[in-house]
Parts: sequence; C-alpha cells; structure tokens
Amino acid sequence: MATAEKLNKALSQLKNTFIGKDEIIDLLGIGLIARENAFLLGPPGTAKSAIVRALSDRITQGKNFEYLLTRFTEPNEIFGPFDIRKLKDGELVTNTEGMMPEASMVFLDEIFNANSAILNSLLMALNEKIFRRGKETKKLPALMFVGASNVLPEDEALNALLDRFLIRIKCDYVDPDQLYEVLLAGWKLENSVAEDPVSIDAEEIKQLQSACRNVDLKAIREPYVNLVHSLRNTGIKVSDRRAVKLQNLIAASALMCGRTEATLSDLWVLKYIWDTEEQIEVLESMINTVIEKDTNTATHPQAAFNKTPNPEEIIKDVQLLTARWKEDALSFEEKNIVKDKLRYLQTRCDWIKNGEQKQYIQQEIETLWQTILQTL
Repeated sequence: MATAEKLNKALSQLKNTFIGKDEIIDLLGIGLIARENAFLLGPPGTAKSAIVRALSDRITQGKNFEYLLTRFTEPNEIFGPFDIRKLKDGELVTNTEGMMPEASMVFLDEIFNANSAILNSLLMALNEKIFRRGKETKKLPALMFVGASNVLPEDEALNALLDRFLIRIKCDYVDPDQLYEVLLAGWKLENSVAEDPVSIDAEEIKQLQSACRNVDLKAIREPYVNLVHSLRNTGIKVSDRRAVKLQNLIAASALMCGRTEATLSDLWVLKYIWDTEEQIEVLESMINTVIEKDTNTATHPQAAFNKTPNPEEIIKDVQLLTARWKEDALSFEEKNIVKDKLRYLQTRCDWIKNGEQKQYIQQEIETLWQTILQTL
C-alpha cells in the first residue's frame, strides 16, 4: 500500500497547485491505477493540458507523448515515420523513437480532429494497447491515454473514439470564490516557486495496476448489477463490455483508499460514464443515492464529497426550468432534458435539512410538475 500512498501524495501536491481541480486530478489517478483511458471535456484555459503534463512529469522512468491533433495530422506524426534504412531493403518498419508507441503517458489534445488515416490505428491503441501498422504489431507500454476536446463528437465514427475513453470528465472554470487562491497558485507556478515534486516510478504504477486486479468486489457486485440495470432503464448506455471494464475503476477507488475490498462508496466512479452533458446530473443523482448508504469511514475523497445541497441554488434552478418549460417550440428531446433535471432537483431536495426551505422548494417542484402534465 506504500505505493498507493506515494501516488496519493503526488496527487495531493497537484491539487495544491491546480486549485479547484481535485475532481479531475483524482479521476486521472483512478484511470492510472485502473489502466483505463480518460477524456476531458471543456473550453480552453481550464488547465486540461497543464494538469496532464504535470502528472506525466511526476512519473519517472517512463516517456511522455503529447500532441495536438488537427484534421491534417498524419500517422507519421503520432506513430513515427517509416525507417528509411530498412525501407531500402524492402521492409516497412516504423521508427517509433520518441513517438506514441514508446510512451508511458499519452495525451492527445483535440482528439476528435482525428482523421480516417489515423483513426483505425488509434482505436486499436486505445482499446487494446496495441500498435499495428502493416505487418508490424507492437504491445504498447502506455499506462493510460488521456484525450481532450472542447466539444463532443457528432460523427458516428468519432463516437467510436469517445467510447474508448471509459472515464469522462467535465472541466470548467473554477468557482469565483476560489479565484484568489488560483491566482496565488498560478503565480507560484509561473515563477517556479513550488515544493519539490513527489514522483512515482512507472514500474510502481504497474505494480498498482496488478494489485488493482486483485481487489475483492464481492460486497458490491449485487448493488453494482442493480445499478447497471437502473442506468440502462433511464437510457444511459452501459454495454456488457463497459460494465466489465468499469469494475477496474471501482477496484482502483478501493486501492487508493488503502483497501483490498470494495465498498458501496467506490461506486462514485460511475458518475463519470456519461455520453452527453445532460446525463451528468442524472448520473450524479442516481449514484449519490446508492453511495450515501455506505457507512464505511475509509471512503474516497470524491465519494465523501456529497455536499449538502444549497436551497437557494436549488430554487434558482427550479425557476430556470420553469422559465425554460414556458418557452415556445421546445423539442421532445429538450422537454425530456427539463424533466430529467427536475427529477434530479427533486432528489437533491430530499437532502435539505431545513424543513421550511425543503417544503417550499418541494411545492415549487410540484407546481412545475403539474404544469408539465397539463401541457403534455
């Protein structure tokens, strides 16, 4: 468990540097141990590249590869050029030195700019950790792949690319209340005024990845199966293949907490399997309802982050949904989004401690439901 403690220290140091980005950093740590890929969605300037780069720099005895994809990116730029010396002898061999096939940490920015020339090779690399080009087949040493984009894909071929990233993380600007701390930490980072970085060896990460496969999931298997059925019933796609792979994330959460057995709280990682932004709140509501039943004290920080809802924020959101519903020409899909968000707020309302506030908000929610039923 000493290795897990070392990784936790490295992640904690990153959290002190990147204020308000704990969620992203913790999930990258989970992906690293589970050896599963992570996708970051968010606008420019939300520190996506900087966080991945800082994490990569803390992994020693391994090579990093980072690339910004465009529509014109060629296979040579990612996988390496053909070896000219061997090409003269009639052999098609790729010179992978310094390229993605040799990297232990891979970050591909604007991943959905990938064109058809590199798509198939990229899909195989992400899914099977194998590089294949012509007769060449090479097992990749990548500990994990991280992709990033400002937008979600619309093209069906690119949806297959998103599917190769098991973890999906929404990145946004930090809360205004934390801006002072962000400026202070950013100034230190810009001027290289920082504590000595805690590093972890690539081989130690591999040991954690092996230990992750030995975590006992028996205690959570039945509630996990029930949860997968519930997610499917709400329209959230969880294929059999993804359901199997998600167990790696659950096990990684347990391992990060110093446990060899998973508990209900480790199901928090399932909040990050959305396909659309509209699913984020629905997932959060469903998963929180399950993990709040866990009485174990050794929970992951993100599982313990079940904040008591702010009544003022909830009533504001209800009012926004009420105004949204009154808009003309709402599509069927947009109406469903309003209803899903209202169900989520209804669930959050149950956690409000102040009885008067709770009752008032419940009445507002009930009024909106009545309005919705009358207009259907």
